[in-house]
Amino acid sequence: MLTELFKKVYNQFKLHFYNEVFKKWRGREVSLTTVETFCMEIIHALDKPTVSQFSKFCSLSSANAADKISKLVSKGYLNKVQSETDKRKFYLEPTQKYLDYYDLSDTYVDSVLDKVKDRFTKDEMQTFFKILNVLDQELELNNREKEGFT
Repeated sequence: MLTELFKKVYNQFKLHFYNEVFKKWRGREVSLTTVETFCMEIIHALDKPTVSQFSKFCSLSSANAADKISKLVSKGYLNKVQSETDKRKFYLEPTQKYLDYYDLSDTYVDSVLDKVKDRFTKDEMQTFFKILNVLDQELELNNREKEGFT
């Protein structure tokens, strides 16, 4: 029951995001392909990964990852920032253009959470916060172990 409810909540957030994306696309040329959108979602979620980390996470060859990154940079959604300590290393950072695009999801999450806060006591919200923290820690640990980022 818990699993099904969690999946339902997760799907509701996804559906809202995709609905907003399609509304934004209506009436104008789409600037990101579906694959590019997923690449940007991954880069944003990994929080400034290196090119190598992105490539490894997506199971892409270095050449294929470089091609995707190059297209995202040329479209203005991504910056490659050279490491100050290791000049061979580049970090991938979403640009403001992407963050404005991504805000479709963030604004909705903020709105839903504001409504949730109004319906629960402070103690209940603290428990909810603890639960979300544990979920976040477990998911992050799982993802980092799976992809060798630890």
